Amino acid sequence: MAKPIEDVREISRIAYGFMASKALFAALHLDVFSRLDARPQTAAELAADAGVAEARMQTLLSALAGLGLIVARDERWINAPASARYLVTGSRAGFSEYYRAQIDEQVYPLLTHLMNGLRGDDEHLAGVLHRDQMADAKEAEQFSRAQHAGSLGPAHVLARRVDLSNATRLLDVAGGSGAFTITLCARFPELRATILDFPNVITVARRYVAEAGLSDRVEFLSGNALDLDWPSADVVLMSYLLSAVPGADIGTLLARAHDALSPGGRFLVHDFMLDDDRQGPDLAALWFLQYLALSTDTVSFSQAEITDQLHEIGLAEIVGEPLIPSVTRLVSAVRPDH
Repeated sequence: MAKPIEDVREISRIAYGFMASKALFAALHLDVFSRLDARPQTAAELAADAGVAEARMQTLLSALAGLGLIVARDERWINAPASARYLVTGSRAGFSEYYRAQIDEQVYPLLTHLMNGLRGDDEHLAGVLHRDQMADAKEAEQFSRAQHAGSLGPAHVLARRVDLSNATRLLDVAGGSGAFTITLCARFPELRATILDFPNVITVARRYVAEAGLSDRVEFLSGNALDLDWPSADVVLMSYLLSAVPGADIGTLLARAHDALSPGGRFLVHDFMLDDDRQGPDLAALWFLQYLALSTDTVSFSQAEITDQLHEIGLAEIVGEPLIPSVTRLVSAVRPDH
């Protein structure tokens, strides 16, 4: 639960938060952090490199400095430590592609439809646009590429948290670009996997899997998870799926996971989850909120609520823990041998 705010300046920070977001996104589009990673630069040098007028670049740099993203030193600008680690294009821990291509270009615009979702206006949602994106090969590739960049970090955390050394078959439902499958297969050499997702997303996943040298261990199933027959597996993974579907479909997906699991198999749910008192965490709650711009039927849920549903379908040994602090949790459950 967040501390109740007491100062109007804290309200202003929330109200003006979108301005900070756009400053960050603009810097990413101009590759400011990568340019500063190469060498400290003056505003004039950055302006020349980026093809932006010097006065405009100075205005952007002041905003970035005010946000703590860059620092002035000896009349030149350098990256703040977090910017150097996470915002440089191509860096191993980088999120620049994810923030630029998905959060700015896809998630940010859809939030203009949020009030329509809250009012139940199904005729004016971003959901239609989103479905069009997934039906369009170019848009689906952009979404999946950006999601891949954002999912690799959580995938590595998950791979360290769960022991799949005795597993041989993974079913990654709505597996997207394959970030989780690739990471888990790399860590557990006996594991073979099937990625299930929409056709245009599968096209992208095939490429990432091939680049990882895992084409001989990963299969693909193209279509809607609610319509297809699922192969049996001793591990079923759902990452960021339940939060994105209508609430009425959650029980169906959980039941299908149960039926696909071999006796003794493990079900892994990684998703945004609220605290049990539903008063946070803030980022998880905000992610749930943005889904209402896509569909009036999505619902928010806590770890306790997911746990209750897993008990109802007959799963046992249910445990949960934070994966991305304040954002996502990982819930693990087992189908009993009997």
